[in-house]
Amino acid sequence: MSRSRLWPVHLVLAIGAAAMVAPFFWEFLTSVQSFGESTRIPPTFVPSWEWSNYSRVFDSLPFGRQFLNTVLMTAGRTIAQLVFCALAGYAFARLKFPGRGFLFVLFLSVLMVPSQLFLIPQYQIVSELGWLNTLAALIVPGMFSAFGTFLLRQFFLGLPNDIEEAARIDGANPLRIFWHVMLPLARPGLLALGILTVLWSWNDLMWPLVVNTSPESMTLSAGLATLQGEHLTEYPVLMAGSLMATLPVIVIFVVAQKHLIQGIAFTGSK
Repeated sequence: MSRSRLWPVHLVLAIGAAAMVAPFFWEFLTSVQSFGESTRIPPTFVPSWEWSNYSRVFDSLPFGRQFLNTVLMTAGRTIAQLVFCALAGYAFARLKFPGRGFLFVLFLSVLMVPSQLFLIPQYQIVSELGWLNTLAALIVPGMFSAFGTFLLRQFFLGLPNDIEEAARIDGANPLRIFWHVMLPLARPGLLALGILTVLWSWNDLMWPLVVNTSPESMTLSAGLATLQGEHLTEYPVLMAGSLMATLPVIVIFVVAQKHLIQGIAFTGSK
């Protein structure tokens, strides 16, 4: 196809890119406006460049502490999901045991249940354990996911059987085959699950907002939600905090998007 015939495709892609970038541009524009400019109708596109809004975020929230809580929660959930989902996915894909199909269907059925239905029982369990306003309350309920198990199971199914059979002939047990042979080959799938888990954990709002009510134990998403007042919301300060909270995951996604696409594509090849 000649380049002259590709302009409609480029036009559609450009429009899609502009639609994706527009919210971030407006977020940045609002973050450097005064409160009066942020509520003006019609809106203004020439801000007064109030850079002090970014410092006001640190006055309104324990931003550093909440950022650390978010990093620890995201790291804990991601590492745990990579370990547990890889083990479960390998077992469902490669090991033969009674009831394997039935158990996997039960796992998949969890995906059809809204996560909000687990909110009350999970809160009661966490409360009984005395974990409210702690990192454990943020990390433990997100250490495993049915989606991650399904994703890695499909990935392990796509790996060749010859490598596993050769390792079994050499005398390797299932755990050694998993750790030394199959897990290194599953790196694209692990990277894809890791990126998705990081994005999900970093943006998680409802659960952290419910279990951790102390400002010092909140995550960034929950802390920023408290900036929305009942009668008045300082939109420039809120947008400045949101922009600072969004930048780390944007950088991670831009750097690792190639691995994410490769992992998802390989998972669906079987």
